Amino acid sequence: MNNLPKGFFANGLHCGIKKNGKKDLSIFYSGKPCVASGVFTKNIFKAAPVIVSQKNIKNKIHAIVANSGCANACTGKRGIDDAKKICELTAAQLNVKPENILVASTGVIGQYLPMEKIKTGIKKLVSQFHNSRILEFRKSGIEQSAVEGIMTTDTFPKIAFSTCHLPSAICHIWACAKGSGMIEPNLATMLSFILTDAQITKDALNRALKIATEKSFNCLTIDGDTSTNDTVFALANGAAKNKLISDGKNFQLFCAQLTAVCIELTKMLARDGEGATKLITVNVRGTKNITDAKKIAKTIANSPLVKTAIFGNDANWGRIIAAIGRSGIKVNADRTDILFGNIYVFKNGSPVSFSEKKVKNIIMKKEISINVNLKKGKKSVTIFTCDLTDKYVKINACYRT
Repeated sequence: MNNLPKGFFANGLHCGIKKNGKKDLSIFYSGKPCVASGVFTKNIFKAAPVIVSQKNIKNKIHAIVANSGCANACTGKRGIDDAKKICELTAAQLNVKPENILVASTGVIGQYLPMEKIKTGIKKLVSQFHNSRILEFRKSGIEQSAVEGIMTTDTFPKIAFSTCHLPSAICHIWACAKGSGMIEPNLATMLSFILTDAQITKDALNRALKIATEKSFNCLTIDGDTSTNDTVFALANGAAKNKLISDGKNFQLFCAQLTAVCIELTKMLARDGEGATKLITVNVRGTKNITDAKKIAKTIANSPLVKTAIFGNDANWGRIIAAIGRSGIKVNADRTDILFGNIYVFKNGSPVSFSEKKVKNIIMKKEISINVNLKKGKKSVTIFTCDLTDKYVKINACYRT
């Protein structure tokens, strides 16, 4: 079953970037020009596709072209030229302008793209738009092929979608993401593409994406490392023909659904952290502001000692205390509480007698929560992460080989 919003098409194929024969080139396309919004890496060494797309996203957009297997990062002028060339090649096939195309890449840093292979791949992908069997393609759920085309160390495609019931019409939101490692709040080696048939102003889409990102992708960390290629794109083609969303209740409804979709993807990304066996939710509440809560939660979530303890099913709450204490945020030690799930292990600054067996049963689950209450204010935050395993080391020790 196809879940893409009205007017969108997506597909992926193997063009030859990856040596293992897996899909490595994808396109997400709308015949109608789209209002576009984007969020990009804060890494100083921005990859070539990020630089090019940051410029193009100011325009109406028809397509996103993305490849995996090569990040096209730290590749100098040639990398920029190659990213621009992908836009030109795609635009020529679609009869639009290069500035109407967005480009994204993921994979190994410091390698050049095989442009001849990509050129051939783009022609094959676009030719399918004109194929008489396009309806057959759409019914087959071919959008999963597009998601497979952007995967690197991911173990499964990450897709989420939602229906937004507006007073004037029903619109749809579909989104995908890739990423397993090098993920840290403020994005990482993560790509996410969001498609909607909602009719919305560019300003409203920018605001909605910023809100959704802050509550989802920017609350995700796998290993504390950020990358050069982080990108989230949102395209809205207006095919639902709803009353134009700009503000008010309709904006709130759309924003809520967009945020829910992004949070669902965020959880998938955390579950699929490289070598991960568990999804860990770190909830910090009782701070004076969100910044403090996020800093503390992130320090806990990024702690190798905390993450390995969870992998080993060890309720070693002392490691959580240590992480809070080195977060740089002032807390009142005598009022701090820590819980695994709903079981207190540390309350008002003192150890609590608890059943090791009951807590271990909580930690052994595939999804666990670490809950911290600092009792200094009314703000709270949730950070998503995973455990740290020996498999993570093996994956990253031989990433290029």
